[in-house]
This record gives sequence, C-alpha cells and structure tokens, in this order.
Amino acid sequence: MTCPRAPSAVQAGRSMWVRCALWGARAGSQLQSGVLAPCRRHGGAASYSASAQASRVRALIYGSHGDPAKVIELKNLELAAVGGSDVHVKMLAAPINPSDINMIQGNYGLLPKLPAVGGNEGVGQVEAVGCRVTRLKPGDWVIPANAGLGTWQTEAVFSEKALIQVPNDIPLQSAATLGVNPCTAYRMLVDFEQLKPGDSVIQNASNSGVGQAVIQIAAALGLRTINVVRDRPDIQKLMDRLKDLGAEHVITEEELRKPEAKNLFKNTPQPRLALNCVGGKSSTELLRHLAPGGTMVTYGGMAKQPVTAPVSLLIFKDLKLRGFWLSQWKKDHSPGTCTPERPQLRRKTDMELSSEGRAPCWAEDVQAETAKAHKRECDSWGTTVVLREWSFQSGLGLGSWTGRFRPITKGLKPF
Repeated sequence: MTCPRAPSAVQAGRSMWVRCALWGARAGSQLQSGVLAPCRRHGGAASYSASAQASRVRALIYGSHGDPAKVIELKNLELAAVGGSDVHVKMLAAPINPSDINMIQGNYGLLPKLPAVGGNEGVGQVEAVGCRVTRLKPGDWVIPANAGLGTWQTEAVFSEKALIQVPNDIPLQSAATLGVNPCTAYRMLVDFEQLKPGDSVIQNASNSGVGQAVIQIAAALGLRTINVVRDRPDIQKLMDRLKDLGAEHVITEEELRKPEAKNLFKNTPQPRLALNCVGGKSSTELLRHLAPGGTMVTYGGMAKQPVTAPVSLLIFKDLKLRGFWLSQWKKDHSPGTCTPERPQLRRKTDMELSSEGRAPCWAEDVQAETAKAHKRECDSWGTTVVLREWSFQSGLGLGSWTGRFRPITKGLKPF
C-alpha cells in the first residue's frame, strides 16, 4: 500500500524558548521516508501490545496510586506496530514536574487509566509514521498535546493527534519543558486582565518554571514584574539571575510584609494581576498589594494551605479570585492553540525574542559529581530534573529513580 505525499509547508525558522511559548508549535511538515503500512488506528495514548515490529521499551510504570517511591516500577515493554494514523517516537528528554508526582499520588485533577507510564511532558524524535500521517515526518521533534501521555519511557507509539511538532533547532532542555510552564504563564498573563505595556504583575514562586516563564514573557509584552521569593543565604545571586531574565523587582516574602514594601509602587503602578502558586500567607500578601478591581489567579498550592482572602479586600477593593489549570484550558480550546494567531505578536516575538528565551535551570539525571554540583547551583532558584533516554539503557538514573522519588518530592520547594 502506498501513500501520497502531503504538500510542503514552511516550517518555523530558528526560534528559542519564549518565542515557542508565544507562538505555539503548529508547523506543518512534508511526509517523507518512514511511512509504514498497513493502516489501522490507535488511541491517543501509547499502545504496548505485542507486534511483528516488537522492540524493547523501558518505562517507569505505576499500577496503583501512592508514594512514588513505592508504586513506581521500571519495566520492559513491547512496542506496538505503527498504524496508519500513528507515530513512532523515541523520547529524548522528559522533566519531572510537581504535577507528575501529584498524578502518581492520585491527587491530581486528571488521572490516567492504570497501569500508566509516568510523565506528562517531554520531547521526542519521530522515528516512523503511518501512511495517514500528514503533519509529521521522521526526524521531527514532538511534544505531548495534552497531559497523561506518559513520557517516562524510551520510546512509544502515539496517535498523530496526541502530538505537537516543535522546532528541532532549540536546546533539548528547552523543548522538553516547553509544553506546560510557558503556556501556563502566557495564558495567565493574557486571559484574566487586559494589561497594557507599562502595567505591572506580581507573583510568588517566581523562581519556579512558571515564574521564570512569566518574567520573560511579561518582559516581551512590555509588562513590569514584581517577583516574590523565599529568603535564603544566597538571595542576592537569585535576585541577580531573575533580573537577568527580565524581572524588574525581586523581593522576599518577609520584605513584602513590611510597610516599606509600599515604596515599590512609587515608580511602579500597583499590579492589576497577581499569580499565586503557593497559597497560605503568601497569597494573602499578594492580594494586599493588588490594585482595586484586580485579579489573583491561583495555579498551584505548594504550601498546601488554603488561600485566605480578607473580607475587607473583597468588599472595599472588589478583588477577584480565579483559578487556572492548563489541562482544562486545552479541553476548551483547539489543540496546539497555546497562543492566539496575532500577526503583531508574532512579529514582536520574531524581532525581540529569536535568541533571548531561556528554559529553567536544569540538571540531568546522572550519577556524577558534576551533575550534583550543577543541581546544587540550580536548587537555590528552581531546578528542573530532566530524564534522558540513556538513563534507561545504562541502568543509571531513571532506573534508580524508583528509590529516589522520596527525596525528589521532599525537594520540591514552594518557591
């Protein structure tokens, strides 16, 4: 059976992390070699049934919810045959996010059918495509369109609709962390308040993955940011790094509670938008500094404490409390539409951000002193642990994460 070639399409040019976050990743591609037959259909998630094209897959799987250190197992699977609408993907890198841990624990808003492969985010390279696949070709880089796909594995067969193509000339760690944090940051910045250049935004967890994305995207949009972090011995180094990303103000939680914090707003307008990932007292302080009629958007609760809103602020300042969950946003919108197709925004990002965006600080999962030192260097301002494919094959890293999830979860700091 032969398949006709799809028309050529212009792919996205050289672009970096923030530009991808603002544009979305929806570039077409020409169908070339690697087309497989016969045609048949699979669902969006990976399939592991035996097939004539059996290939060993190593994956981190959990069959029940609970403590990741106890329920995660490293297993060998068989790769399913590639059907007509399917794509064979070799995973290149996948991060460990707090939502991944929550999903394994069973306390996340979206839970896959068990047994399930862990991991909601990552980047893979297309190895082969089915004869009905029109958007992808071998060699393309792809990321999951939605959560729950299962990225902690060496390779898998997914449906074409479950994947979004991204440029393959950006850094690997940028591509691996592109699908969640930058899109969350962008949508919160544009969906809740009609902000104009010169307006300000205040956020906590400012050195988190989302926080760093907020800083960079806000700067690209001409917005000023007030970034709250937890105090630490090397606070000046953290402040310098966040300002290097584009942060205008970086202050600690303790400083925000002092009366002198009002001096921030002598030359900076009161923020109309606050982004809360912590909860508890931290979220209350964000509310206190919002402009009348402003909005606080909660997208996380790392402190595991409820958001407390003084009645006086709701009555006399008419503040609004909203929530944001990227998975729900994707359900309500077309796949791949992280950002609007606005020509002026595309031109702006093309001119200003083609080489400026940076992914969060990251450390590969490798048992080496250099990696440990790098992770210590990054920990003070937010580290993304990235799992690499060779970790499975060598027996290091990902295979040994089975017993190392407990320190990971303990190490997930709220700021």
